[in-house]
Amino acid sequence: MTTTPRTLLEERASTSAAPARGRSRSWRRWALLAVGLVAALTLPWFIYPPVAMDIACWALFAVALDLLLGYGGLLSFGHAAYWGGSAYVTGLVAVHLGVPFPLAVLAGALAAMLIALPVGFLSVRRSGIYFAMVTLAFAQMLFFVANQWRDVTGGENGLQSVPKTFFGIEAVETDSFYFYYAALPIIVAGLWCAWRIVHSPFGRVLVSIRDNPPRARALGYDVERYKVVAFVLSAGLAGLAGGLYAVSHGFVSLGEVNWTTSGKVVLIAVLGGIGTLWGGIVGAGIIIVLEDQLASSGFEGIGIITGSVFVVVVLLFRRGVWGSLRHLATTRRRR
Repeated sequence: MTTTPRTLLEERASTSAAPARGRSRSWRRWALLAVGLVAALTLPWFIYPPVAMDIACWALFAVALDLLLGYGGLLSFGHAAYWGGSAYVTGLVAVHLGVPFPLAVLAGALAAMLIALPVGFLSVRRSGIYFAMVTLAFAQMLFFVANQWRDVTGGENGLQSVPKTFFGIEAVETDSFYFYYAALPIIVAGLWCAWRIVHSPFGRVLVSIRDNPPRARALGYDVERYKVVAFVLSAGLAGLAGGLYAVSHGFVSLGEVNWTTSGKVVLIAVLGGIGTLWGGIVGAGIIIVLEDQLASSGFEGIGIITGSVFVVVVLLFRRGVWGSLRHLATTRRRR
């Protein structure tokens, strides 16, 4: 006789506890978002503004890769093609048309998506290391084109004197401090798009494809089409970041389409923690600040230090920096 009332009470308690847990989770999410926005707004006050802009660009680039790697299960070693391809298109549009840099950046992002469409269509039919090698091969083809098409890209000399045109506002066009705040809304919009994609029905299907492609296919989902769409969206976000990076530096070099750029963004994403979105932001902050401090001190073996940090994190924090912290916090809350 005592079992039924106790069960009802437990059900009522669990029912009433569910909204409380939802409110707690929502509160933490909004608090984290507020902290992130405050950090983004105050970053140029504590760090040299061009370095702060680099952190923002690489953070969006890493989030774009994480959208493909962490949620789609596709490791791309050729994302420099979309970062660098957008950088070249953005620079050419800004130089020859003289439009405000947000329009030039959007043109670069669209160009990155157009480049990614055939590449993604041909690549997603492979998986694992084969997918990574195919994307790397296409990226190196773009590197060869950029190197040989000297009349347009400048070849080894790069595309120089990319303007920061912004509706005639001289402070933004000449001062990197004000340029950061003019470019920050584009970065935030890109990050919001990534968050929206992940938390949409499309994102949930993408995760199910990552976890079990045959089962997703059996449920009626076109696995290849979902992968292509994710690939193109990821390339578009990477293009936004690459275009802003080109305008911020006023210069586009062959290094933007080189395989080392693809390797660097993979390092940043894994270091921060894949499948978290926030991990790309944290990883970008760690790597870019570390590189800047080492370069300022005159140290030449920057790759040795960043590589060592990566190895240590992989060995000690298998989920990455942000992923490990989130897992620890979740474990403590459950206890």
